[in-house]
Amino acid sequence: MLTAKQKDPAMGTPAIPPTSALLDFSGKVVLVTGASGGIGRGIAARFAQAGAAVALHYYRNAAAADNVAQQLNAAGGQAATFAADLGDAQAVAALVEAVVARFGRLDVLVNNAARQTLAPLLEMAISEWDAMLAATLRSVFLCTQAAARQMIAQGQGGAIVNITSIEAEQPAPLHSHYNAAKAGVLMHTRAAAGELGAHGIRVNAVAPGLIWRAGLEHDWTEGVARWQATAPLQRLGQPEDVADACLFLASPAARWITGASLRVDGGVMATRTF
Repeated sequence: MLTAKQKDPAMGTPAIPPTSALLDFSGKVVLVTGASGGIGRGIAARFAQAGAAVALHYYRNAAAADNVAQQLNAAGGQAATFAADLGDAQAVAALVEAVVARFGRLDVLVNNAARQTLAPLLEMAISEWDAMLAATLRSVFLCTQAAARQMIAQGQGGAIVNITSIEAEQPAPLHSHYNAAKAGVLMHTRAAAGELGAHGIRVNAVAPGLIWRAGLEHDWTEGVARWQATAPLQRLGQPEDVADACLFLASPAARWITGASLRVDGGVMATRTF
């Protein structure tokens, strides 16, 4: 028998689910920020396909968010849209309250919303720097705080997945503000994991590489060709590639993973840089 000063190393170990249930999100509620298009749309769709009720956050593009919700619901899923300025603490708190009012709980937060603009360092306006950090870093802090408070109140833990970028580790031209913001999200992921683990909340990051969007090969022909020639897997990523990494990190398959960053970049960060 263990004494009061001894601790069973397996204490607190959750039941090991069968492999068939690892990616089953039935009965779970997932909030995806920036879900009106691109990567966010892909993440929302895959969680809906896995059985989750999905809260689709958007800021300005209501029509696009409504379109995503309609498609997910038509396919047999559960989805609803929610508008919020993620730089505003009261708006974020109201967002989480609205999600809980609609679906009854919150189990997973995917911090996907971000800003991505080009600006030379020496010519960048302070307002552009501030806008980048508000949309890309401050939003993660506020959403994490509000979601974690709700998860703690529910008493059943939860999962938070932050979408960073390989640019959190590898800077790109004209992206000093974006690089700094995403690097901040990466460190915030680790710090939040350390503080929230005691509440059964896991916090991880997914770091995408170049993800395809309509028209990209025409808008950045040289860059796309260079990426395909460099990446070991020789293709651009798809939103679903990022989404499936989110599903893994939010699922019981990753039950002993927190504070981690998973690169989803076709191996480009494994190539020579000199």
